[in-house]
Amino acid sequence: MPRPKSECRVADLNRFYDALDRLSQRVGGLRLLSQSTGRMDWPTRGVYFFFESCESRTDSGTGPRVVRVGTHALTSTSRTTLWNRLSNHRGVASSGGGNHRGSIFRLLVGKALMRRYPCHTVHGWGRGSSADRDTRQGEDALERLVSDHIGSMPLLWMRVDDRPGASSRRGYIECNCIALLSNFERAPCDPPSREWLGLDCDRPKVRRSGLWNQQHVEDSYDPAFLDVFDALVDDQL
Repeated sequence: MPRPKSECRVADLNRFYDALDRLSQRVGGLRLLSQSTGRMDWPTRGVYFFFESCESRTDSGTGPRVVRVGTHALTSTSRTTLWNRLSNHRGVASSGGGNHRGSIFRLLVGKALMRRYPCHTVHGWGRGSSADRDTRQGEDALERLVSDHIGSMPLLWMRVDDRPGASSRRGYIECNCIALLSNFERAPCDPPSREWLGLDCDRPKVRRSGLWNQQHVEDSYDPAFLDVFDALVDDQL
């Protein structure tokens, strides 16, 4: 008799997290973004996985749960490196500020912080692709809070050094990992804790998926991607 879909998903989540455990051993463990620099040994291209304090797995075993998956350079003309993308999320190390218009991750975290702490509300947050100096100065306090929150989140990364483009393996891994982890419109597995900041985000896809992602949370995943994922983990230096 075939197993229920939810049971299959839990088994696939177990396999996914087992692979992440192996990945952690191969890359030397989790890093905090606030303590990371471009001088570290980052692959040129890859996929990253963020975890968050107090967010734990409850159905697929024990340990921290992934709260965001991402990659970069998914257009053929992009020259963005893995560290470029991570540094956009981290913000400016020297000042503690950042630019949420250059990072959807920062934008989403800022949205959630404003709803949880209305005293930090910034009108126009996320509006437009650029802003003048006065606007940026008015956003600086919230940008610093965003940097503190994201900077405290441990992350793992994996090298997937293929050419930029929509058909890259990085894009394939990213979308399938998000679809596997997402609880959007399905029976929840490893749901967020009641204290998870993402529950205060104004974006329904964040709240209902349990992830700091919006793209691919509605997708179905292909279980065969785990074979590719396992092989990539085993290929890490």
